[in-house]
Amino acid sequence: MIDDLRFMAAALNLARRGLGRVAPNPAVGALIVKDGAVIGRGVTAPGGRPHAEVLALREAGDAARGATLYVTLEPCSHHGRTPPCADAIIAAGIARVVSALEDPDQRVAGQGHARLRAAGIEVEIGVLADAARRANLGHILRVTHGRPMVTLKLAETGDGFATGASGTPRLRITGGAANGRVQMLRALHDAVMIGVDTALADDPRLTVRLPGLEDRKPLRIVLDSHLRLPPSLHLVTTARGHPTLVITTGSAPQEAEMALVAKGVEVVRVKADRVGHVDLAAALGMLGTQGLTRIFCEGGPHLAAALIGQKLAEVVTLFQSPTRLGQPGLQALDAVSRAALVDASIYRKGAQGYAGEDSFSDYERIG
Repeated sequence: MIDDLRFMAAALNLARRGLGRVAPNPAVGALIVKDGAVIGRGVTAPGGRPHAEVLALREAGDAARGATLYVTLEPCSHHGRTPPCADAIIAAGIARVVSALEDPDQRVAGQGHARLRAAGIEVEIGVLADAARRANLGHILRVTHGRPMVTLKLAETGDGFATGASGTPRLRITGGAANGRVQMLRALHDAVMIGVDTALADDPRLTVRLPGLEDRKPLRIVLDSHLRLPPSLHLVTTARGHPTLVITTGSAPQEAEMALVAKGVEVVRVKADRVGHVDLAAALGMLGTQGLTRIFCEGGPHLAAALIGQKLAEVVTLFQSPTRLGQPGLQALDAVSRAALVDASIYRKGAQGYAGEDSFSDYERIG
């Protein structure tokens, strides 16, 4: 039905408001519709509760009886800190539920839909399922693979470089519009991650500075295998006001850890890979156990190549400036990584467009 598509699209847009704010829960949108009019709206609240369905039912009140609920993910059926949403939907007298996607969480996994049907509610599943799967990918990966999704951001000059030659000044590749888009992407994720080389080279703050979004404070993560991060960098000096996590290996010096912890930085050790660096799969697994679902990586070319090569970058957002470097430098993507992005069996082209004079393209991993 055309109305089902229209209202589900609206529910998915509503759900986006929760991205980056609701971990460890998924960001769900819910609309209650009666006689063609929306009478209740809900999106998962910051911190994960209340759930979207409960908020929409509260807004609709008694008018929810006989109405249709559009929800972007299967209503929960288990008791957590709150009663099951499925029970609340039944009690409210909802007549029909249109659900975009079954929740793969084993505590739900079809049981929410089954409970609704057993109560005599008409249930339709799969409306805009692909869009809902993309929106819920972080949650899906955490409950099925034990790790969050990774959005990898890269910026390159018109001739493909991320930096100039060693010792040259830092490149400012993109303009204000593209930088604003990056700020928005930070706000839509639970954490922003870089490698220690990027931290040392750029001394970034990794904060969200868009007007109206100053309250967004995604966790800042630095992958630092040998704890080379000095206490003088902005990431360390501002750690008490903005959560900061350094992921290192068992061989990193204890005294360096103590210096960072004294400044308010959390340090976690994971296993090393075969060359002594932080094992990326282990790091992401650890972040999954902490409830994170969405990671925005702004690391450099080496970290990018590792994430792409290990099949750990679900979305790659590539910004390109029209300005060429015109001299030797470090390529934003090595040959293997660039080949992977254009291989239709590995990545598919997603959103693309312009941010000011700079272009951007999204690549979504297949499978």
